[in-house]
Amino acid sequence: MNNTLGSSIALLALALSPRIAHAALSAGDAAPPFTAPASLDGKAFTFSLADALKRGPVVVYFYPSAYTGGCNLEAHTFAVRHDEFAAAGASVIGVSLDDIGRLVAFSADPDYCAGKIPVASDTGGRVARAYALAVRDAPARRDTRGQQIEHGLAERSTFVVKPDGRIAAAFDGLSPVDNVAQALAAVQRLAAAR
Repeated sequence: MNNTLGSSIALLALALSPRIAHAALSAGDAAPPFTAPASLDGKAFTFSLADALKRGPVVVYFYPSAYTGGCNLEAHTFAVRHDEFAAAGASVIGVSLDDIGRLVAFSADPDYCAGKIPVASDTGGRVARAYALAVRDAPARRDTRGQQIEHGLAERSTFVVKPDGRIAAAFDGLSPVDNVAQALAAVQRLAAAR
């Protein structure tokens, strides 16, 4: 087998192998501050990480797209467990490259954010890239409502940010439900350490 063919096979095997993932930023790193258009319960507002941190830890979770299977499940799970995050003194913000119009609907939908979890619009991927996340071009596919997805996708990653602006925990590569469970465990550890 020649070197070119061998290299091509090795690259293909790497691309097809399961990804063992880790978030680009780690515990102890400074969380990049950001302000972005957001929606909670169908009402648009401007989200500021700095302002949210004044009230306690913030779970910043990046997800590929509203109205897609895993992202729907993740938003719904965060909404169902909202009171547990609040009891630990933490707030949650979802961030995607969806435009604010999609997020206004998604944030109010009782099957997803259920008016409990705000979601922020990062249409150009500026916030995702500040967190050193990969951003891919728009896929040629439709969402669960049958609408064409016309925006890029950030990788699913979560950062638990302490009030001092430092990352307490960072992870990715988890199922949507496990992602929520890990985020909740991290904020509960922070609450227990106070």
